Amino acid sequence: MLKQVLLLSLATTAALGLQDDARSHGHLSKRFTFPLPQSQGSETLSKPQVIDGEVFDGGMKTYGRGVSCTEGEGGDNDAVFWVQNGGTLKNAIIGADQLEGVHCMGSCTIENVWWEAVCEDALTLKDGQGPFTVIGGGAQKAQDKVIQHNSGGTVSISGFTVYNFGKLYRSCGNCKQMFERHVKIDGVTAVEGKNLVGINSNYGDTATIAGGVCASNVDEICQEFEGNDTGASLLRPAADLVIVASIPSLSLHAHK
Repeated sequence: MLKQVLLLSLATTAALGLQDDARSHGHLSKRFTFPLPQSQGSETLSKPQVIDGEVFDGGMKTYGRGVSCTEGEGGDNDAVFWVQNGGTLKNAIIGADQLEGVHCMGSCTIENVWWEAVCEDALTLKDGQGPFTVIGGGAQKAQDKVIQHNSGGTVSISGFTVYNFGKLYRSCGNCKQMFERHVKIDGVTAVEGKNLVGINSNYGDTATIAGGVCASNVDEICQEFEGNDTGASLLRPAADLVIVASIPSLSLHAHK
């Protein structure tokens, strides 16, 4: 029988708000206010703004597309920003009047970027093997995913705030081309969500969660799926989840 192992490493176990600890601190979510920065103006774009391997400082303005969020999935042309390989988007607010948020077309850095409301996804990693880096910023009102990882490589998420969400990070479960993907999280504040992380254990995905992560009223910290490249519906592994905890690390072993 194949044994798949997910290692969730914690720099400081006590610093991570796992399920039991999160429930004991449920009062945090009752008084939580999403810290959306004050906008310094607004711009409505007629097409995605391309950041071509350079640094774009948004000056803490709000950027949108002048459309209402719909239930249907948009495409590249519905994004607010395209960040090309090597590009950086910093100091910007993505307004609620858009569908697809930010698309990274290669290695990118997203720094101090805030989403007023997430429609389909806040940030989609489309191409390349990274690295992809998210520093600071935050997102709220995401019915499903905040960060969608379609390409390969590693995503680092540091100091991000997420509120009222489905998943902070999701490794694409049924893309036409599947990859091994990795996510590293530290210093994240997560309030009122379903999953902090969703990965495909059958493709070798891993999640590493370091210290300083506070999760309040989050149903599951790491959810495993069985991904596929056929577009079929996703399955949660029919496996017994055995949790072996020790300080300073915690390992989750999924036995098949």
